[in-house]
Amino acid sequence: MTPQDIEALIREDFPDADIRVEGDDGAHFAATVIDESFRGKNRVQQQRLVYAALKGAMDGPNGALHALALTTRAPE
Repeated sequence: MTPQDIEALIREDFPDADIRVEGDDGAHFAATVIDESFRGKNRVQQQRLVYAALKGAMDGPNGALHALALTTRAPE
């Protein structure tokens, strides 16, 4: 999995978001997702929405994505 793959999955559910994904070892990534839809939601709610957008890529030991450090927020 590449940063571009992760961004594409997230962008399907958050088309207008500012999304940045970093990582170059194929398993460990960091993503920042800034989207208006997060306004009024707590951090856990925001991150659950992003994990749902990954459509199972992080599910268990057979998931294509091993680790994702996630930062989410609404625009300032």
